[in-house]
Amino acid sequence: MAAAPTPPVTLVIFGATGDLTRRLLVPAIINLTQSGLVGDDLHILGVGIEPGDDAMLVARLDSFLSELDDGGAHRKSEGWQRLRERISYIAGDFTKDDIFIQIKTRLATASSGNAAFYLAVPPQFFGTLVEKLAEHGLTTEGDGSFRRIAIEKPFGTDLASARALNARILSRVAESQVYRLDHFLGKETVQNILTARFANMMIEALWNNNYIDHVQITAAEVVDVGSRGKFYDATGALRDMVPNHLFQLLAMIAMEAPNGFGAEAIRTEKSKALSALRISTPDEATTHAVRGAYTAGAVDGNSVTAFRETKDVSPDSKTETFVALKLYVDTWRWAGVPFYLRTGKAMTARDTEIVVTFRQVPFAQFRETGIKRSLPPNKMVIQVQPDEGLSIELSIKSPGLSVDTVPVSLDFRYADKFDIGKMTGYESLLYDLFIGDQTLFQRADGIEAGWAAVQPFLDAWAKSGEVPEPYAPASMGPACADDLIRRDGRQWHELGVSIHNQAKGIK
Repeated sequence: MAAAPTPPVTLVIFGATGDLTRRLLVPAIINLTQSGLVGDDLHILGVGIEPGDDAMLVARLDSFLSELDDGGAHRKSEGWQRLRERISYIAGDFTKDDIFIQIKTRLATASSGNAAFYLAVPPQFFGTLVEKLAEHGLTTEGDGSFRRIAIEKPFGTDLASARALNARILSRVAESQVYRLDHFLGKETVQNILTARFANMMIEALWNNNYIDHVQITAAEVVDVGSRGKFYDATGALRDMVPNHLFQLLAMIAMEAPNGFGAEAIRTEKSKALSALRISTPDEATTHAVRGAYTAGAVDGNSVTAFRETKDVSPDSKTETFVALKLYVDTWRWAGVPFYLRTGKAMTARDTEIVVTFRQVPFAQFRETGIKRSLPPNKMVIQVQPDEGLSIELSIKSPGLSVDTVPVSLDFRYADKFDIGKMTGYESLLYDLFIGDQTLFQRADGIEAGWAAVQPFLDAWAKSGEVPEPYAPASMGPACADDLIRRDGRQWHELGVSIHNQAKGIK
């Protein structure tokens, strides 16, 4: 069934001249407009500190679109030509009352009372903005209209701050009005995890500790910290990626089948999975987590400055740019199955993937065949980015009179069957924000469960004061990460190598 167009709405973007708006939000809205899912009854009201008027914001966005690596497709599109006529701007300090009075005046004259407020701002403003919106009556719903708030990550910096922020926000608005974003959940492949699991009996029947040996979840980047030194030195790889991106992927893998595919049913099962994450003891926190920080070098021919020599980073920094964790989901389905998570910057490949490794088959029945080596375990690789798809590795008999096995893979790539090249990943998130579907958005209890699971690692690192282990740019991370998984007799899936090519022995 085709998706219905969104209702009329005014999208108020705080941080309208920022990087997120120009790179992801506006191109996504153009794509939605081109596809007919968003009509001419969508209006964008940008809010920013930079002086200017409606024409300034339109011109700025027009310039941004011309710089995108899409051959100017978005800027030249009919969708942009239509959308640019419905963009307005308010300049001012959004911690002051005046700007909210102006927003209220603009919304009062809009063709619809529906409004969605997108907080594309630094996280320290989240609570203040929600309070200001509520104080000026901008979050009050009535006469069949809606008021929704979209909040980007990071949502808190530890368990205590996440709880405090949730309490602050939910004291002013209802949970049903809050849309906590994780852009990974906008990826087609991530959404397809639920379909692959629950629409295919042969997969779901094996989806338990009887058949699965372990799960690896990786989010590797080739880029370094760049100009974000101040933010990153105060944040680090764990806070930046694990409680949000990686845990959302983990929840999709570990959750039980929901009673239905409504938003609350799915979010409840995801939150239950995250709540089942084992809280590490102090001893486990020191042995089940490792950290690293990249040194000087090069990635893809581009020079990389050592993290501790990066602008706005302390030369004595103890912040990590790489982290690897070993976690357990203490449920009947997953008891005893380790989940290995890793994420880092300046690594050998841009690669976000989930690798489900199944248990090895018994070898006894092959004793008389002459096979001298161990059979490789079956694997399922869910490639989230950049080459979205899914692969399953099997063992088959190679041609010839002797019985010998070779690994082969069954591959599916979205790009082979669907045209998704211009999608940003925000299309589904914005569409769901406008229609009021919270399936892909995080709930307060899930956020807090994620922080509860990583808090022991934060505490252990703060207590030890150890400096993260150095690793070379364009590598798979520090040696301690290999040691973490090797202790269990396992190894990391090689970055940037699909199992299809791995079976052929090529990159």
